Amino acid sequence: MRKVFERFLFWIDCSRAFALPMTVMSWLVAFLWGIKYNGDIFNGLLALVGIIFAHLATNLIDDYCDYKILCKDEKYIQSAQKCKCAHIFENRVTPQQIFRMVIIYCAIAAIIGIVLTLKAGLPVIALALVGALVTLLYQKCSLVGLSEAVVFIAYGPLMFEGVYFVMTKTFSLEVFMLSLAVVMFTLGFLYVHTLLDFEGDMTYHKKTLCCRIGDKNKALKLLILFYSFGYIMTAVLAFVSHNLYLFITFLTIPLAIITYKETKIFEKSRIPNVHWWNLPFENQKFYLQEGSFGFYFTLFQARNLMMQFCILMSIAILIQTVQ
Repeated sequence: MRKVFERFLFWIDCSRAFALPMTVMSWLVAFLWGIKYNGDIFNGLLALVGIIFAHLATNLIDDYCDYKILCKDEKYIQSAQKCKCAHIFENRVTPQQIFRMVIIYCAIAAIIGIVLTLKAGLPVIALALVGALVTLLYQKCSLVGLSEAVVFIAYGPLMFEGVYFVMTKTFSLEVFMLSLAVVMFTLGFLYVHTLLDFEGDMTYHKKTLCCRIGDKNKALKLLILFYSFGYIMTAVLAFVSHNLYLFITFLTIPLAIITYKETKIFEKSRIPNVHWWNLPFENQKFYLQEGSFGFYFTLFQARNLMMQFCILMSIAILIQTVQ
């Protein structure tokens, strides 16, 4: 049993589990909104499991395809971050094992989708099909600069309306607005990731959104737009839903500024000082040894911003619910 558990943790790590807290926090916001309208709690929890496995499958598919690209171009390997596809290059797993695990993850997500369809109704099938399409096409879309659009759909309206529907069997304009506010910070995380990979992606002529802009300083301006729109949509939702407590999410603005500044000054060789406001930042010693400390430090700032925003959003929803 211990070996099985250790193997499970190993695959979770290979599937880039450090991003899972953001998925869970996005789900939590939608889940609490569903509870506010007497939604089915079990269905909401079941949806979380399906979302997690779909996310893990997407990460592995992304790594599998990136590995195929890296192997074709030695110049790209030299310019890419050391952490990219590390579990494959370090021979901890094989591409064939990754492919099999993707099938397992997708199968689990599909089974959960069937159960939720039986419990909530046929619209779940449409939601699940869109989710499956997003999972399978994410990496291909990222190569042509559409990764942000795919994430916007998957972690915005699709996730929020999906969770809300399986809980209440209805869709909601307020939930749609809620999804727009939260997904901007998820997009911020993804966009910071592509900004950190900018040099390597430009070397290989990848068509990410950053690469299409062509200039890193100009591309950084879009990060400001993502975060600004998230705060604007939060303000609009606060007035529409008569929940002014949502304005407590504005306490995350200083961290948004820090994330922007750290992304702007990022260099592979730079070792930033870690302060209490930069936490959580796990596995620091490991990242320092493998030479990816600065990369993950900056990436985790974007992750922490998204999570803290969702925590404050959840608190605001709970306060209104119990009143």
